[in-house]
Amino acid sequence: MYKTAFYDEESGIFMLYPINKVEAHETKIGIVSAGSSDIGVANEAYYTLEYLGVNSRVIHDVGVAGLHRLLNKLEDLKTFDILIVVAGFEGALPTVMGGLLPQPIIAVPTSVGYGSAKHGETALHAMLTSCANGITVVNIDNGYGAALGAFRMLKLIEK
Repeated sequence: MYKTAFYDEESGIFMLYPINKVEAHETKIGIVSAGSSDIGVANEAYYTLEYLGVNSRVIHDVGVAGLHRLLNKLEDLKTFDILIVVAGFEGALPTVMGGLLPQPIIAVPTSVGYGSAKHGETALHAMLTSCANGITVVNIDNGYGAALGAFRMLKLIEK
């Protein structure tokens, strides 16, 4: 019915009008997801930034359960100015990345996991008590909020 409509099934993002890319920001944002169950929240952040005209890139499946996958991406991750890190279960990925990389990190706990993961509460508490200082944490499954936080940081960088 709407020829310009766009829907991403994984994130639930729906846009009625096409994205009109404004002049892209030179600063890059990396969106990192720990596992395949975190893709929906990572995509929510990606499409929010795209709508705002901000260049970003998603790197999937670099969770700490396969630490070699993260270590293989370190040089690539160093090129971003801000990192949005999406993880569920125990929520360890932002802490590990905070220990390895100097950029601002916005951590997004997801509601994936079972048992003691408590619908994302375990990941949220782990991120809030991270020993890698300076990590910013948004609420569970809040890819949108993480994207807007990164957007605000970009606006300050550009001044």
